[in-house]
Amino acid sequence: MKLEAFLYNTLNRTVASAIGLAAPFHTKARKLYEGHKSLINSIEKHFQSEKAPVAWFHCASLGEFEQGRPVMEAFKKEYPDYKILLTFFSPSGYEVRKDYAGADFICYLPFDTPGQAKRFIQAAKPRIAFFVKYEYWYNYLRLLHEQNVPTFLVSGIFNPSFIFFKPYGGFYRKMLLYFTHLFVQNKESARLLDSIGIRNYSLGGDTRFDRVAAICQQPKKIPLAEAFKADQPLLVAGSSWEPDLRVLAPLLLHYKGKLKAIIAPHEADEAHVEEAEEILSGLHICRFSKATEETAAKADVLLIDNVGMLSSLYALGDYAFVGGGFGKGLHNILEAATFGMPVFFGNKAYHIFQEAFDLIDRGGAFAIGSAGELQHRFSVLYEDEEKRKEAAHSCADYVQENTGATRQIMEYIQFMKKENARQNL
Repeated sequence: MKLEAFLYNTLNRTVASAIGLAAPFHTKARKLYEGHKSLINSIEKHFQSEKAPVAWFHCASLGEFEQGRPVMEAFKKEYPDYKILLTFFSPSGYEVRKDYAGADFICYLPFDTPGQAKRFIQAAKPRIAFFVKYEYWYNYLRLLHEQNVPTFLVSGIFNPSFIFFKPYGGFYRKMLLYFTHLFVQNKESARLLDSIGIRNYSLGGDTRFDRVAAICQQPKKIPLAEAFKADQPLLVAGSSWEPDLRVLAPLLLHYKGKLKAIIAPHEADEAHVEEAEEILSGLHICRFSKATEETAAKADVLLIDNVGMLSSLYALGDYAFVGGGFGKGLHNILEAATFGMPVFFGNKAYHIFQEAFDLIDRGGAFAIGSAGELQHRFSVLYEDEEKRKEAAHSCADYVQENTGATRQIMEYIQFMKKENARQNL
């Protein structure tokens, strides 16, 4: 195990050095490099006079943040005396949520080397820790375990390709035992953990359902988008990549004047917004940032050139198209499904998302391979309102049936608090 730890730590030091070397040439590397400058010192300075207990939540990126958020907010409500420390690994999470009001201190996670991890734990002194979905950091987990800090995995998910289940994965299997408890999403994850003798888990479901159900109850009002929709059918395309837009464009042209579309590119920078405008040429497009309610009402497409409002835009939709399914991976379809509408997505990169399979089986979602297939499947629902409503209800009901993961986690913590006062939660 000492050799494995040495190799692991060497790899982490190498990655940290490589990020510094890549910073002048790569935007994400540069943001990481800048974010780690004096990071430990700033953490030590912030926490040196902190007297309140600290609950630490760590998320790799933005998607994991949305998964951890319901637990974070429920914990803060139940234990208001705690300060919330929120860390990210990726700039795509930190940059978007660095001003999140639900946490008291937000920063990057220092690289997982023995020295950095020790200084971080000594400075923050977390009394409880939550890692979301995929996060396994040896030095952090070892130190938390050695100091008897209750540590939980939230909405964990495992598949046979993970290193834990390989003959050479002993070092990584050890990390799973450092957790006080693993809350896993599905039966397959539970079966895999059983196969390697890991018993400190329970089937807890996916906290994303709790998050999107909460959003559905309190969507933000966006008057400009409401004026754009007026009384026309509306398709909301979220996190759209170039292949998604090329499949959508013929559909929107075919239904021009009969269907409106709100389109949010996966990146809201100028280059991606201009790319969307080029692909959708032939339609009357207005950018959100430049539109008035009057000009928006006359447009075919409302192009979203900012971040942070997609989940509330879905509230206005009658149909949704969720991007990423033709490329790097399908984005969150539950954000759309919770509002009760048929959901379309590309058929190439959705296979690791159980909710995609479930909604397809229930008739609420449709994996499509081409513009022609999209137009065919869409037209069936567009021409038959009862069929559209059936698909919509399937989606909304599915979300409601799967809520409750956050409550289960909080009940476990409350039980542990009562049964094990020495952990001083």
